[in-house]
Amino acid sequence: MTKQLLLGQTLRFSGNPFTADWDTVTHHSRRGGVLVEDGKITAVGEGDDLRRDHPDAPVTDYGDGLISAGFVDAHMHYPQTGIIASWGKQLIDWLNTYTFPEESRFADAAYAADVAGRTLDLALAHGTTTLTSFCTIHPESVDAFFGAAADRNMAVIAGKTCMDRNAPDTLRDTAQSAYEDSKALLEKWHGKGRATYCITPRFSPTSTPEQLAALGALWAEHPEVPMQTHLSEQLPELEWVASLFPDCRDYLDTYERFGLLGERGLYGHAIHLTDREKARLSEVGASVVHCPTSNTFIGSGLFDMIGLSQTNIRTGLATDTGGGSNFSMLRTMGAAYEVGQLRGEAIHPAQLMWLATEGSANALHMSGQIGSLNVGAAADITVLDLASTPAIAQRTNRAEHIWDAIFPTVMMGDDRAIRDVWIAGKKV
Repeated sequence: MTKQLLLGQTLRFSGNPFTADWDTVTHHSRRGGVLVEDGKITAVGEGDDLRRDHPDAPVTDYGDGLISAGFVDAHMHYPQTGIIASWGKQLIDWLNTYTFPEESRFADAAYAADVAGRTLDLALAHGTTTLTSFCTIHPESVDAFFGAAADRNMAVIAGKTCMDRNAPDTLRDTAQSAYEDSKALLEKWHGKGRATYCITPRFSPTSTPEQLAALGALWAEHPEVPMQTHLSEQLPELEWVASLFPDCRDYLDTYERFGLLGERGLYGHAIHLTDREKARLSEVGASVVHCPTSNTFIGSGLFDMIGLSQTNIRTGLATDTGGGSNFSMLRTMGAAYEVGQLRGEAIHPAQLMWLATEGSANALHMSGQIGSLNVGAAADITVLDLASTPAIAQRTNRAEHIWDAIFPTVMMGDDRAIRDVWIAGKKV
């Protein structure tokens, strides 16, 4: 067995700090250790104890560095990497002006491979070890993403984005081809290495009822895989959905009646939900994904983090690149805090760190596998420098407790705060 002992400050969780007292489920050690063997975490505890018990293990000592589970981005669009931070549009205009022209380029396998590799490297540079991505309608874009992830041994979740209306001809498939392509890609990639295939209708306005039904049928055949889409992002979008589906009770019903509401469903944004939608999401055990930098960047609204957590709806956190304006999950945590403040809810740093790691893993039904510093999880680890810039360091020097030290990095940190990243027990 190949052993490695990491020493430093450690932060891990034994429960959900939104539904339990955060200080009872959060575990910090000032001088902790993580033992890694053959890509897995096999022991976590006090550093001196682990060093004594495993004298043969090579040691990497991070001193005051904070050893955390790697960040898990639960919703993003790798084909939009090149158009991140494009100026001045809300959702529909933004899609038509920037997104659709860029995504049309992903029929070119070489171009898709170049962007996929760049996206994954940017994610790793920001401490993100797992991405959940929409691809494009082109099977080449899916192959490129999973191939690049396999080269880096990263756990990723992705799928072919399906659209058969309200999109350019270069980005339309059909109900039948969406089903056939998705099925073939699922059989090719799902469970191969660290790849998880995800059935992916973009959102109701770009799929006919026939396509939604075809993808619902595919999900019924493969309930073990996740399904991702968008839900209730902007108010004009809700009006558009209502005009396209006049017989549906609400936005969620446009998925539910076609077999696209279920326990492994991932619904990005979910800002403007009705009481019925909240009740149904909770009842079936579905997940919603908070995308705060995207929601503020294109003016979508304020996600109800505290309210939804109290209804026991699984919730993840995501950059939503490229509608989201930053690759960093640190910046995404900071934006989630700011959105919470605008709703009169001060989200604690422990809750933010959980949300970016174990919370997102839980939303993806991958608890205990990724996003965790507990025994049995993959050794996907991010080590944070809590004094990475002069501005952060001068605040951290005044810290009276660990959260005083972590919160400045959450609010002001960027890729300079990422001291090291480990993927399956190997340092990147």
